[in-house]
Amino acid sequence: MYELDPFVKVKSSGGLATIEFYHPRHNALPLDMLNKLTAEIRNAGNNDLIHVILLKSAGDKTFCAGADFEQLKQINNKHEGLQFFSGFANVMLAMKDCPKPLVVRLQGKAVGGGVGIAAAGDLCFANSQASVRLSELNIGLGPFVIAPAVERKIGKTNFSRLSLQPDTWMTADEAKNAGLFTEVFQDTEAMDNHLDTFLKKLATLNPEALLQMKKILWEGTENWDSLLIERAAMSGELVLSAYTKKALNKS
Repeated sequence: MYELDPFVKVKSSGGLATIEFYHPRHNALPLDMLNKLTAEIRNAGNNDLIHVILLKSAGDKTFCAGADFEQLKQINNKHEGLQFFSGFANVMLAMKDCPKPLVVRLQGKAVGGGVGIAAAGDLCFANSQASVRLSELNIGLGPFVIAPAVERKIGKTNFSRLSLQPDTWMTADEAKNAGLFTEVFQDTEAMDNHLDTFLKKLATLNPEALLQMKKILWEGTENWDSLLIERAAMSGELVLSAYTKKALNKS
């Protein structure tokens, strides 16, 4: 049973930093949690004692429901909108720029921004109950901020399929075949057993080689610092639209 209060926790051991987040609304992410995630990812990346990072959420049914709708309802101007959606941009930029391999553990469902976080990992391991959906159009928005990361992993065709069909779920096997998931395991226990062995091994490898490998893997994303903030401004403006306000009030 998890505590009722949201949290971002970090545990370090044997060169591995595990960053875990939780929110009672299906692990939705308000701005303060996004900021904490960004800070902890950067801290782990700058810690010479850490060689690999695992990002996970608490619970067993939902990895991340994306943006916290309750906070979206409270956005009253473009500045607040930009600030909120920049939170997701900053998390993904921190993941991309982190000099250490960053692995995502995905159990259950991921929606919207949660899919973006999964895509921004260097590797993403999932259980067979996992599924992903880009539901943003249903509330008058679009997956603008996360688009570069998701499209980088699954390609434009699959990204179009998900983004333009906001009620469509991509199954775990489909997500693996598309390139989002690295491996899919029958259950969470099997996934965690594999992760335990794999991460311990990864943490023993040459950090200088891992750093250079990370740079190579993310070549061509140098413009994301400005691109994702531009996309955040786009979302921050649309969230003020009458369509989106009405849709959020129904949720």
